Amino acid sequence: METRRNRPLDGVTVIDFGQVYQGPYATYLMAMAGATVIKIEPLGGEPVRQRRVISPVAAAPFAMLNGHKKCIALDIKSEAGKEIVRGLVKNADVLLENFAPGVMDKLGIGYEALRQINPRLVYASGSGYGLSGPDRDNLAMDVTVQAASGLMSVTGFPDGPPVKAGPALVDFLSGIHLYAGVMTVLYERQFTGVGRLVEVSMQETVFPAFASNLSFLYENNQVPPRTGNRHGGLATAPYNVYPTRDGYISIIAIKEGHWNKLLDAMGRQDLLTNPDFNSKAARVRNLEQTDQLITDWSSKLGRDEAMEILRKHKVPSAPVRDLVEVANDPHMHERGILEWIDHPEFGRVVVSNNPIIFHGAERARAVPSADLGAHTGEVLAGMLGMSEDEIEALDKQGVIGRA
Repeated sequence: METRRNRPLDGVTVIDFGQVYQGPYATYLMAMAGATVIKIEPLGGEPVRQRRVISPVAAAPFAMLNGHKKCIALDIKSEAGKEIVRGLVKNADVLLENFAPGVMDKLGIGYEALRQINPRLVYASGSGYGLSGPDRDNLAMDVTVQAASGLMSVTGFPDGPPVKAGPALVDFLSGIHLYAGVMTVLYERQFTGVGRLVEVSMQETVFPAFASNLSFLYENNQVPPRTGNRHGGLATAPYNVYPTRDGYISIIAIKEGHWNKLLDAMGRQDLLTNPDFNSKAARVRNLEQTDQLITDWSSKLGRDEAMEILRKHKVPSAPVRDLVEVANDPHMHERGILEWIDHPEFGRVVVSNNPIIFHGAERARAVPSADLGAHTGEVLAGMLGMSEDEIEALDKQGVIGRA
């Protein structure tokens, strides 16, 4: 009997049809937790891998999300390709896809068909707007869902247009929910012995993040404004980004104790009893004056100098760092969350480990993502018992691709 590795998902087999960011991130978390993830791509590769036609490193995000996966290339529109999927599903625990709703059903390899083959299968579907409802078939990408979900409407400054979040926030937020959904059903399966369909809508994962903005709606009965770097509900002050001589810092004071420590840091204990600033309500009422008070202090200092003072006084704060600083962050590298690797296709890139740390379990180290079809032969032989002649025949027929 094969010895089980000390990783939470060791022994779990995942069939991964994920593409771009949402699906691949969910299955990457599974792979880093020990699952065997078989990534199935079309013969030309999934969309992010295809970006290499733009430039040699345009596809580098692929390396971030697809290490520790076995990559196979398969034409799932062909009958032989569908049969391979059905064969793989027989002994799989999870199948995850984030195609448009109905795509897998039309191919005859959707949930209803596959659960007949394997009732224990956890089938995870990620989509823009869900598998039902009037908006089901609307095309969805991160930026369009940011628009439709309301995220853009509250992002930016009051005198400017709506702005998208800098990173692909919705793709990854929904990817995390996909992972959580799969884990929840895997837990349930221990008791029921059967899997189920679990779905995640990109738009629906955004709404809870509006907690502060909705408080403004309820209190003022009007559309929440764009507040720049201020609190979304305009209910906390200070809460902003402030300039220094050579950069910016973020400061927030949720509690009165935070404000008192900030006054100590700025050397303005004289304001402790000032009625314009001596309560959160007063500071919100005098928002412009509160921010100007801090700006007058911070703008005379260098970013690191200001941060040293704020940390000494235990004021909730952080420097606004660029991605070069973050990618080389000693803290995250020491914790093993970030790791530089030499990728055979993309050169030296930084990749992230699983942010969910399982204490006492073996930690997966970063590895380069595999070439398109690198494991096709291995998977077909190992999981389906195919001979080399059978695999070669499928290759010649254009059903599969091999590296």
